[in-house]
Amino acid sequence: MKLLDKNIKNKVLDSMINIIDKERNQIIAENKKDLDAFDKEDQALYDRLVVDNAKVDGMIKAIKEVRDQEDPVGQTISDLTLDSGLKVTNKTAPFGTILIIYESRPDVTIEAAVLAFKANNKILLKGGKEAVNSNIILEKCWHQALEENGLSKDWIKLLHLKREETQDFLKNPPEKIDLIVPRGGERLIKFVKDNATCAVLISGRGNNFLYVAEDADWLKAVKVIVNAKTDKISGCNALDKVLIDKNIPEYEKKVHELEIMLHKLGVDILVDKNVSEILPNETQVKDNNVWFEEFLAMKIMLAEVNNEDSAIEMINTYSGGHSAAIITEDKELAEKFMQQVDSAAVYHNASTRFTDGGQMGVGAELAISTDKLHHRGPLGLKQLVTNKYYVFGDGHVRI
Repeated sequence: MKLLDKNIKNKVLDSMINIIDKERNQIIAENKKDLDAFDKEDQALYDRLVVDNAKVDGMIKAIKEVRDQEDPVGQTISDLTLDSGLKVTNKTAPFGTILIIYESRPDVTIEAAVLAFKANNKILLKGGKEAVNSNIILEKCWHQALEENGLSKDWIKLLHLKREETQDFLKNPPEKIDLIVPRGGERLIKFVKDNATCAVLISGRGNNFLYVAEDADWLKAVKVIVNAKTDKISGCNALDKVLIDKNIPEYEKKVHELEIMLHKLGVDILVDKNVSEILPNETQVKDNNVWFEEFLAMKIMLAEVNNEDSAIEMINTYSGGHSAAIITEDKELAEKFMQQVDSAAVYHNASTRFTDGGQMGVGAELAISTDKLHHRGPLGLKQLVTNKYYVFGDGHVRI
C-alpha cells in the first residue's frame, strides 16, 4: 500500500483536533439521542456510551498524544550485510486494512482510527448499534479532516451492518482485510473467530483476579481492592475476584472488615463455600460458570485459598488472561506469582486499573490484547505495524 508522508498524517490529525473541538456541541447532541434510546439499567454499558465535554477533551488529548509520537512506519529493526554481500534490512510496515468490532463506546471511534491512521493502516469501524448517532458524526469529522488534506475518505470507514450482514462480511469481505480486532465478550470473540478469513487479534474479557497473600499489608490490600473494583466498573481492567489466603493473621476478622467496607460502597458480594461460613448472609456461588464471568457491575467474589500455588492455579484456570494482582510484602513471592500467572499484565501491590495504554506509558490504545501473537497488553501506535524484509543484491543467486 502507499505510504503517506508523516507530515500529511499529522496535518490530518491537526485538522481533526480543530474539527472535534468546533463540533463538540453537535457531537454531544447526537450522543444524547443514543443515550435517550438506551436502557439505563445497564450502568456499565451506559457509562461507556456517554459523551460529555470531558469525553470530548479526552478524544482531543488522545489525538494530540498520537500526533506527537514518532511515526512507527519504516523504522529499522535490523540491518545486516551478509558474507555474500547481500544486504538485508528489516523494517516496520503497515498491516494494511484493520477491522475493529467494538462495544458501544464512541471514544473508540476516535482512538482506534487515530492509531491505525498514524500507522498508515486503513481502518474499518464496526461499533455497537447503541452508539450509531455518535459514531456517524465522528466519522463525518474524520472524513472532513481527510478531505481538507487531499486524502480519500476510504482511509477511515464506519460499517453499518446487522449481525447477519456482519457474518457475511467476515466470510466474504468485499475488500482485503489484513487484521481483525474484536473488543468485547466471549460470544463476540467466538463469533469473529468462527467467521473470519484473516488474522484475528484477541482483545479478551477482563475477569481480573487479586490474591491477598499470608503476609499482606491488610490496609494496602483493602485500598487496592476498593480502587480496582469501584473506580470504573465498566473498565475491562476492573477487579472481579479476590482470593484471600486463609493463613493471614486474624483471617475471619479481616474478611468481615472487607465485607463492611464493600457494602458501604454499594458492592454486592458473592462468596465461595469456605468464605460463606464466615459471611453467611452473602450469596454462595454454586455455579462454576461464575468463576469465568466478567461482572462489569458493582459486584465482587471473595474466595479462600490455601497458598499462592492454589491462587496461581485458580487464576490460570478461570481468568480472562487480562490482569492479575498480588498483595504481599515478600518480593520473592511476588516474583513467583508474576512469572507463573498467565496474564497480559501482572501487578505487585497495585490496582489492576492501571492496565491501560495511557497509564502504562503506551499512549492511546486500540485495545488490550490477551493474545500472544503478535503482541500482548495495550495495543498502542508502535504495536499497529508488522515488518517487512528489504533485500538488496547485485545479481545474487543461491547455489
